[in-house]
This record gives sequence, C-alpha cells and structure tokens, in this order.
Amino acid sequence: MKLGCFSISLAVKNLNASKEFYEKLGFTVFAGEEAHGYLIMKNGDTNIGLFQGMFENNILTFNPGWNQNAENVDTFDDVRDLHEQLESKGIKIANNSITGESGPSSFTVEDPDGNHILFDQHV
Repeated sequence: MKLGCFSISLAVKNLNASKEFYEKLGFTVFAGEEAHGYLIMKNGDTNIGLFQGMFENNILTFNPGWNQNAENVDTFDDVRDLHEQLESKGIKIANNSITGESGPSSFTVEDPDGNHILFDQHV
C-alpha cells in the first residue's frame, strides 16, 4: 500500500504561538495561509500542519499521490483503491468523502484508540 506524503495535523488554539514554537524547533512555513487559519510547516522530511478552529483533535494525514515535498509522484495507490483495500480488511470508514472515479477525494478511519487517520488525495 502506497499511502503518500505523511504529516500530523495539529488542532491548535493559537496559530501564531504554535508557528513561533515550531520555528524554534527548526520548522519553516512550507504552505498554507495564516489568514485562512492554517500553516503547513516542514523540517527536513517531517511535515506538520497547524490548524486553528478547523477540527477538535489531532489527525494523522496521508496524501496519496504526493511525496514529502507535496510534489506529484508518477505511481501511487489512488484514494479509492486504498478505501476499498482497507474496507476489505474490516476497517470501518468513519467519514467517506470519495467522489468521482479519479482526482481529489478523501476518507477517514479511526484506529483502535480513536485516533483519526485522514487519507486526503489532492491529485
């Protein structure tokens, strides 16, 4: 299974304070817009997303079709195929936003401890 780019999406209370904290750890802003309440930060191959007011809990995120630099890759497992594979293994889909036969789509599962895992394809 090729899951793509991995990051953790953090639900933060104060975007600017979180940005400053992670900058002290060596992260730099890679993408996003403070005005829209989110930033993607990077330190080497490690990606974190800071999201203010968008969701309650932290989320593990995989982006099929992207490498760790959010660049498209030639071959990857489409989010629809991942959805089918996981469902066939008995994993319950918590939130299904799959649309169309190709292109951007997403779905979410929960691990046994209630952690949300988002599969969010942008290509």
